[in-house]
Amino acid sequence: MRPFTLSIDIGGTGLKASVLDSRGRMTGHPSRVPTPARCTPTVLIAALDELISPLPAFDRVSVGFPGVVRGGVVVTAPHFRTYFPPRFPLARALALRWGKPVKLLNDADMQGLAVIRGAGLELVVTLGTGVGTALFLDGALLPHLELAQHPSPSGRIYNEYIGDKILKRIGKRAWNTRVKAALEALRTLVNYDHLYVGGGNSRHVTFTLPNMRLVSNRAGLLGGIALWNGQAVTTSPRTAGRRGW
Repeated sequence: MRPFTLSIDIGGTGLKASVLDSRGRMTGHPSRVPTPARCTPTVLIAALDELISPLPAFDRVSVGFPGVVRGGVVVTAPHFRTYFPPRFPLARALALRWGKPVKLLNDADMQGLAVIRGAGLELVVTLGTGVGTALFLDGALLPHLELAQHPSPSGRIYNEYIGDKILKRIGKRAWNTRVKAALEALRTLVNYDHLYVGGGNSRHVTFTLPNMRLVSNRAGLLGGIALWNGQAVTTSPRTAGRRGW
């Protein structure tokens, strides 16, 4: 069942990982640790070492990160604020650390790889610490857009309108009203054919919309196999050392 893929989902409040076989099946229970406070790259990598320590051996790595990712580099990391420097080559750092090839992608993009149908325009929305989005056209991942930074119906960005802090402050009922309004606004903005809603807080969603489907939070890990079947940039231990980080 090789190659075995270590799939990691980096979230604003939690880090999750599992090792998948070549068919995308988990080889054991997922591992989880809290996301550290003041999460610098050094602190994050140390936490990832702890996260994967109980897991079986792996041949390659897929990482979903909550921010803008290009070519294995973290361009923005809004959930980690000033602790994470811009344009940090996280894929290269992990490839050097673990001696395995690494692919890095936005976390919503990676979740979408596990759930889309591959037909028409498909929007993936993740509800967690913040709001993540991914767009696919006929199965192809489109350039990442930070739609969570777009003004919501209230005029505030989506992270400030339906993020985890807001859910805890206003309660599930009022939060559902806001989430529904936000998703309807995104439908007008994007004109998608299919909508997939996931992330840790999707379990609190109590409504439905046309062409909408709630998906398992484990999709953020299961997309790690599809990432290797696509054209995303790979950082290997051999190429990782060519430029310092």
